[in-house]
Amino acid sequence: MGKHSARADRSPSGSAAAAPGTGRRRAHEGPGQPARGHETAPPPVPGPGPGRRRGGGCDEEAARLADAFDSFDPGLAPGIGAAVDSGFGPDFDAGYDAGYGAGPGAEGGTRPSARTGHPEPRESAGWGVIGAQRDGAAAPAAPAGPTDATTGFLQGVPVPVSVPAPAPPPPPPPAAPAPAAAPPRRVFGGVLRTATGVAAALVTAVLAVAVAGQVQESTQSKAQARAADPTGQRDDPEAPSRSDSRPTPNGGARPPATYEEAMARKYPLAPDARGSGDFVTIDGHDRAPGKGEVKRYRIDVEKGLPLDGSLFATAVHRTLNDPRSWGHGGKYTFERVSSGDADFVVTLASPRTTHVWCAKSGLDTSEDNVSCDSAVTDRVMINGYRWAQGSETYGDAMHAYRQMLINHEVGHRLGHDHESCPANGALAPVMMQQTKFLNTGDKVCRPNPWPFP
Repeated sequence: MGKHSARADRSPSGSAAAAPGTGRRRAHEGPGQPARGHETAPPPVPGPGPGRRRGGGCDEEAARLADAFDSFDPGLAPGIGAAVDSGFGPDFDAGYDAGYGAGPGAEGGTRPSARTGHPEPRESAGWGVIGAQRDGAAAPAAPAGPTDATTGFLQGVPVPVSVPAPAPPPPPPPAAPAPAAAPPRRVFGGVLRTATGVAAALVTAVLAVAVAGQVQESTQSKAQARAADPTGQRDDPEAPSRSDSRPTPNGGARPPATYEEAMARKYPLAPDARGSGDFVTIDGHDRAPGKGEVKRYRIDVEKGLPLDGSLFATAVHRTLNDPRSWGHGGKYTFERVSSGDADFVVTLASPRTTHVWCAKSGLDTSEDNVSCDSAVTDRVMINGYRWAQGSETYGDAMHAYRQMLINHEVGHRLGHDHESCPANGALAPVMMQQTKFLNTGDKVCRPNPWPFP
């Protein structure tokens, strides 16, 4: 049974409150102090209690609430009675009792009866002051709605049920040990790092100054260029370059090739090229450099032949006076002349002109388009096509082939006849017809331009 039902059976006269230890005090009437009753009760003063209100009920309301509590059957809703009882703790009981018996106006006070009507008003702190408020704690604010006069709870709100306290939180994890203090840094390392930083800063500053100077110089150069070119043609890709009006060294031509470079090249000339038949002598004089019998010669080139006559003249003189040539051992030395008497004339001519002059000595050079020594004349004929293009036997070794061509034909003029390959893999004799072949029978020789290699 709930606590409210038990209180409804108590006498409003206060006789039950006389029991010791209940916390109720009887009103006593001392000398000169009148007893307080219903007729002498002061007007009710609102108290700080959160639940009960004064003077708002009636006998019928109290009786209805009491009947509701008495008629409650715990079997209909198990646990409700216990929840209702548990909703009122010791503090509520103490406060409930204190509302009637505590304070200076407790004398003569009576306890309200849920069945008989209104409780008697008191001059105490008011109805609804419970233990915590009676001990001096600040009273909570009044409820924001109508409440039952007897229970003090909001109408239509379920009776509060005690809730077990939450479990204590788990203990915090142990704190990680503090890191060991770093060893003191060496002063030398700090000084070194400081010096390095200063050096880096200086280098950066120097680079910045240099870059700024270059940028300024470039800007000034562009400004000067714009000032010198007010028409703006410099930026026009179709405008003539500034260098167009300047003279080009050597007239814009490439520098002349060296002797070795010129002798290593091939030059265009058709194998059946025909010339004018007339000759021109290459001017100049090259003395005989060695000892021995002096052989004077002249250099003639057919007019209109698209080959370098000066290169040809130089090649003949260098080749004949090479120690590996016919002057080997001091037997001969060769002198080039352009006038006067000459022992022979080395002539560079077109293929057609070569054939004509070789035929004068009964030689047919047209069959293999080769050169000859026209013995009945003073001319040693060099076929221009072979001079320009060489032969298959020498391939791209043009310099060596031209040396062989000079030594072979001049050798005829000096009285040497054709020779054959002496052994397989040997150097071919210079008097072997190397323009045509390098073999004699099954013996194959290697190309060789010199009489005395």
